[in-house]
Amino acid sequence: MAPALSTTLSQAVPVSIALSTAALSLSLLYFYTRPSPSLRTQKSIPSPLTTLLPSLSPSEVAELPYPPDIFPGARDVDTPYGSLRVYEWGPEEGRKGIAGAWDQYAVSKSWRGRGGLSGKGMSDLWGRGYSDAPTSLPHDTRLYTTAILTALASSPLSWTGGSSTFSLIGYSLGSGIVVGFASYFPTLVSSLILLAPAGLIRDSHFSTTNKLLFNAGILPDRLVESMIRRRLQDGPSGATAVKPKEVENGKMNGVGEVVTAELPEKEGENGEKAGSGFDGAVLSKNRPGVTVKDAVAWQARTHAGFVKSFLSSVRHGPISNQHADWRRIGDRLTIQNAPFSQAASTSIPAYESTSLGLDGGKVLIICGRSDPVIDYRELVEDATEVLGKGNVVIESCDSGHELPITKSVEIVEFIWEFWEKE
Repeated sequence: MAPALSTTLSQAVPVSIALSTAALSLSLLYFYTRPSPSLRTQKSIPSPLTTLLPSLSPSEVAELPYPPDIFPGARDVDTPYGSLRVYEWGPEEGRKGIAGAWDQYAVSKSWRGRGGLSGKGMSDLWGRGYSDAPTSLPHDTRLYTTAILTALASSPLSWTGGSSTFSLIGYSLGSGIVVGFASYFPTLVSSLILLAPAGLIRDSHFSTTNKLLFNAGILPDRLVESMIRRRLQDGPSGATAVKPKEVENGKMNGVGEVVTAELPEKEGENGEKAGSGFDGAVLSKNRPGVTVKDAVAWQARTHAGFVKSFLSSVRHGPISNQHADWRRIGDRLTIQNAPFSQAASTSIPAYESTSLGLDGGKVLIICGRSDPVIDYRELVEDATEVLGKGNVVIESCDSGHELPITKSVEIVEFIWEFWEKE
């Protein structure tokens, strides 16, 4: 080969490799950043109610980790945001209650622990269970508040007519949701109970990895969704994102990553599972083989909108920095609990001071002392600061984040004792 041609080829080959690599990179970038054709015009992603159940036999449906008849009184409500699965049961007379939780099993198990609560209502959050996943709106307090109002408006019973009020019970993300609702609709809520509540999680618990994954615009959504879906679908040794302890600069850093508490968890160095009490908690005595992890993994496999909704709720939902909503409730309770002369001197008319608060004048918070997601000591400090010392009752269990499932009897006793003092 002529020297000149050899030199030219030796220079051209690296250039061609570089151009090919650049082209491949651009192709991958386009693949992960371009919107899915079906989502360009689709307002919501349908749930397994329409995409899976019609193809299953009755026996197959009964064996699902989250069967459609898990709660009584199921109905599917058509809304501008897609279909919303609502559950409602119990006597028409007496105290009514609504649960807000990503894990509907948990709160329901607590409620079934003791009789006396009449009307009960809850819904599958958008993109969870048998509710569709809106794709054009952020999953924030506004969207979740609309779900509660939709459930109320579609009920054959009157939940808001006349002087009707109801109790709100929230768990985890659901606590942030019901706090937001109560802060804007105080005359509808008679009692507010928060289990392992999100909303006040300190920014220091959001790791660099989580910020990289979940902040919009840093990584392509389709890439992040693909990573999350694979982790959710892993078996018992699946990847973990919630760590009870995390080493940072040579020191143990308390809670660690908190925003992916729904993810299955991986075995540690000694075979233990971080937060495995939550991950492995049995959802029903009638289904001892079905755990939280099973239900979550099933949704990741079968609900096409689950991961998108999960990602959106992490980015936009009431997980942290919700102090304004909490403080709004606390300010009303301070007025309600103050002597009449002091209440009259505030910007809220004295005759409205009690109607804008809660029947017992306090919020009940129940948390696990070993919760790897919600730090017990920080929660006590922060909730007392935003609500006011005299406006909150805080109880605790020897439990992790799974407390409504594993400590249901204890939870119910706390709630009934709280209600009896109202």
